[in-house]
Amino acid sequence: MDNNKIQQQIDDINRKLDLVLEEIVAQKEVRQTAEDLVSDVSLIGKDIFKTTVTELDSAGVEVDGEAVKMLLLKVIRNIDSLYELFDLMESGLDLIKDISPIIHQMGLDGIKIFNELEVKGYVGFTKELVKVLDNIVEHFSVEDVRSLADNIVTILETVKNLTQPEMLDAINNGVVVYKSLDTNDIPEYSLLKAMRAMNAPELRKGLGFMITFLKNIALESEKNRTN
Repeated sequence: MDNNKIQQQIDDINRKLDLVLEEIVAQKEVRQTAEDLVSDVSLIGKDIFKTTVTELDSAGVEVDGEAVKMLLLKVIRNIDSLYELFDLMESGLDLIKDISPIIHQMGLDGIKIFNELEVKGYVGFTKELVKVLDNIVEHFSVEDVRSLADNIVTILETVKNLTQPEMLDAINNGVVVYKSLDTNDIPEYSLLKAMRAMNAPELRKGLGFMITFLKNIALESEKNRTN
């Protein structure tokens, strides 16, 4: 019984030794293959180097061997940085592939929106607006624009006051009255007739309004000069 156990152990050891020998042989074959590959690559590299040197010499290009050696050393020292650079390039390419459909769709949407704007007339309106701006530039100088900038606050204040409801009503009333007048059939007034017309309440009220209006304008102008 002990002999059988011993023989079994010996057989196990032999099997393990066989596996170890097989692994050693396999590693030897791999190493030999690698050495052969290195040798072949070295020969190819030498041939390429010789061919490159010959081509450069034929082209009249001088190569500094020391500079090439330093370049190779720098490449080897920065191999990790080069790997990161290539990794970034691959990530960039993947990003471009991912966003290409989005960019394509945005382009299609942009073309659709531009077509809709053109159909609605926005494009033509913009072209005509550019002509308006060209006319403004042609008819106004830089000094005019500078003067506008200096007085823009006063202009905006005037526009603000003109757009008040009571001012708009007054302007509208004036326009309505003017439109109702027949300018081709205006009666003539002599001095005597004008004096008689002064007795009319509405004319006296209108005259009073004009005098008050002119008086207040004079006072406002005087106030602005003193300020």
